[in-house]
Amino acid sequence: MYRDPWAKREAWRKSPIFSQRAMFRNLFPGFGLGLAAFVAYVAYDETMNAAKKDSHH
Repeated sequence: MYRDPWAKREAWRKSPIFSQRAMFRNLFPGFGLGLAAFVAYVAYDETMNAAKKDSHH
């Protein structure tokens, strides 16, 4: 199967789990969800502040 005696031992490095993309995605778990929640909060806060400013005048 493997001609190189070390190739079998080094095969785990070729696994997609250890790819650069997977490592970067797992670097900040929950970042995307947190960013989406923050954007939604800022949008809500801006609309509420705009509504409050319009109602006082």
